[in-house]
Amino acid sequence: MGTGHNLVRVLSRRTLREYWSRRPECEGALRAWFKEAEDADWGSPAEVKASYATASIIGDDRVVFNIRGNRHRLVVKINYAYRTVYIRFVGTHREYDRIDVETI
Repeated sequence: MGTGHNLVRVLSRRTLREYWSRRPECEGALRAWFKEAEDADWGSPAEVKASYATASIIGDDRVVFNIRGNRHRLVVKINYAYRTVYIRFVGTHREYDRIDVETI
């Protein structure tokens, strides 16, 4: 961490900005997650769990992060070989319950 360059590429920050514009209480938590993700060097699901013990690993490439005490959920798809994180969903816990996390 803190190497001065991003190790992981996160696509797309705009998705997070659009969400926190509707739910400003999440802005700080989502900004913090984004910065931590960019500075991470996640090469495997185990490395994600080492950083975020409460993250849920779904299949080979999906991870669910709890935001603001699990009131909100962030679902990402990670290409570990290319260190690329694709934001697939951000929403309330209730909205999360209506999606299929494995295919979103």
